Amino acid sequence: MSPEYVATSKDPSADRTLEFGAGRFIFHQGDLGTEMFIIHEGKVEILQEDPSGPRQLAVLERGDFFGEMSILEELPRNAGARAMTDVKIIMIDGATFDSMLRGNPEIGIRIMRKLSRRVRKADALLNRALKGEEPERVEDPSVPIQVQPAVARLIHMETGTEFGLPAEESTTVGRRDPVTGIQPHVDLTTIDPERSSSRRHAKIYHEDGKFLLMEDIGATNGTFLNDSRIRTGVPVEVEHGNMIRFGLVELNFLID
Repeated sequence: MSPEYVATSKDPSADRTLEFGAGRFIFHQGDLGTEMFIIHEGKVEILQEDPSGPRQLAVLERGDFFGEMSILEELPRNAGARAMTDVKIIMIDGATFDSMLRGNPEIGIRIMRKLSRRVRKADALLNRALKGEEPERVEDPSVPIQVQPAVARLIHMETGTEFGLPAEESTTVGRRDPVTGIQPHVDLTTIDPERSSSRRHAKIYHEDGKFLLMEDIGATNGTFLNDSRIRTGVPVEVEHGNMIRFGLVELNFLID
């Protein structure tokens, strides 16, 4: 066993749980591998080599996964992964990948979203190259999405945090996702320390003078309107003064 990590023995997944000290590489770009990893504790940075040196692509935390491309393609890793802090990660090999997807469909949805974004980005680059155009400027996914003036609000009563909702746009609700690069309009990260809401949990949109709430495919822990759980993919009307709960995060819906 490499001295960079040790398997723990405190839980049923001990044979798949690895620990890395801060600064240690979990794997390097170009390594062969047939496993992916889920972070149980700590932070991991994803790095890609370029002529000027390693470039940080993402910082991942508890619940995030990485290395999934090697499980799907069985090709050398296209980026490296290094522990930013002491970390504990769970190794997922091909034998457990299928059962994991069945037990936690949100991971499968996030993988598909990540792949979809890659395909769309590649298509856009190819189309611009064929037209002789310069590549578009890459937007920083950490920069909050700019929306139109708010006509309604979601208020977290415990902290007083408010989120504005526009009339002209569909508003996504969830937690920022460094794996896929998706940044929701309503980011619950700071008010959901237990990570009970999904990365892309639901959306709220305005149609025919009404606000509608719809849970996204793959969301876990449920979406509740006035304590009644709503069905995935089925829009329901929300009215002034309604309480909406995403996992364990409860917010008051107010129309301005």
